[in-house]
Amino acid sequence: MKKLYIFALFIGASLFVSCDSYIDITPKGALTIDSAYTYYELVSNPMRCYYPSSFAYLSDDLWAKESKIIGYESVSADGINFTFNETADRTILPDNNLYENMYSDILRCNLIIDNIDKAPGSDEVRMLAKAEARTLRAFNHFLAVNTYAKAYNPATAATDGGICIMNHYDLESSPAKSTVAQTYDFIINELEEAIPNLQKTTQNIYHPNAAFGWALLAKAYLFHRDWEKARDAALKSLEINNVLIDYNVINDNGGVARYREYADDHNPEVLSYMWMGSGWTAEAATFYAYGVISPELIALYGENDLRYSLFFRQSGTTISNYYDVGSGAAIWTPATTTARFTYMTVGMRTAETYLILAEAEARMNELDKSMAYINHLRKHRIAGGYELPVPSNQHDMMETVIAERRKELLFGFHRFFDLKRYNIEPEYAKTITRTFPVVTKTVESKTYTLQQDSKLYVIPFPRSATDKNPHLTQN
Repeated sequence: MKKLYIFALFIGASLFVSCDSYIDITPKGALTIDSAYTYYELVSNPMRCYYPSSFAYLSDDLWAKESKIIGYESVSADGINFTFNETADRTILPDNNLYENMYSDILRCNLIIDNIDKAPGSDEVRMLAKAEARTLRAFNHFLAVNTYAKAYNPATAATDGGICIMNHYDLESSPAKSTVAQTYDFIINELEEAIPNLQKTTQNIYHPNAAFGWALLAKAYLFHRDWEKARDAALKSLEINNVLIDYNVINDNGGVARYREYADDHNPEVLSYMWMGSGWTAEAATFYAYGVISPELIALYGENDLRYSLFFRQSGTTISNYYDVGSGAAIWTPATTTARFTYMTVGMRTAETYLILAEAEARMNELDKSMAYINHLRKHRIAGGYELPVPSNQHDMMETVIAERRKELLFGFHRFFDLKRYNIEPEYAKTITRTFPVVTKTVESKTYTLQQDSKLYVIPFPRSATDKNPHLTQN
């Protein structure tokens, strides 16, 4: 068997060169992939990063500094998205490597899956490495299909254009685009087959464990509208990890500035570490651009909600370059980084698992159970008066779930994905309006509207991808 050698920048570069570049060459500082265990180690990747500029402002939860939007309404992704400009050509805009990062990680997984059986080592290590790689491969396909395609709709998914399913290590292939239905079938099958071979406790936090596998499967089922299966998978995940941090403890001990029990990689709620931005060290900088929440979202938080009071500010000289004081919005406290509290914007947390469980129960009209899970989460987030009464009908219970998802699952892909999937249901669809600017008086303030069926919700594939693969047509 030929040995494979992986450069430090292997995955990013591998999209643009031939496979021969990695065979029988030993570059300085390279990792030699010549055993099952080293393939297993390759699964661990602290730099799974996804920059949100392609979609961040297609949401009712975020706000922007006015100077980064005014004058850019047709020429930048932020300007186009914030003003809901459907006439602009988004295909010419860079996506900050969002698509490339997804498929680079898929390629990394495929390398492991397709080659590990040729390497010496134990069957147990091979089975584990392949299960972990398949889990992460499913995760990236899930992000991709929900970014670049329509939300799963049972009535149209079989014909709605999806994404390219990449399930083999081939640097030169030009795969046909699958449908949304085919992509979900692939994701669910991947997870169902991988999870039995995942460990409850892994070698390090960057290897996916069984709690994450079950939670991701629950999320896939939820988006696929399989309510009972989503519930059952969420319960399986919580059997392994049901920890919720009590924000009251943080608050009573001086807030995140002083109480740093959950800094770095010590947040027990986190099921998978993936970052918003170009890496965990840069995520703090990303918060300056995409960490400002809207007045509408602020209004959802009560005065005792520690999810707001511990992490957001509306004044202070240190934030003036990134935030318009007086806009009614609020900014994530710049000093609150992974060195003080690891929030986790893209990866999954137990809090999300509880919310999946609450929604699944609400969908099956189990209102008491749904609210019990919501109140259990709120108990760990609210400084007194956390308990909400059980609504009298399913619609109101779902509205409660949706509101809690907005307050709990900030940033990353969460609200963007939720808006897309709820918009196929008339009872939960939402037309978003925003009036802008608020502070700048030299520019006329206008009201912008994002319709429920707007084409903006489908992010275009980058030209670097469509130019390389003629089968990859825009959805």
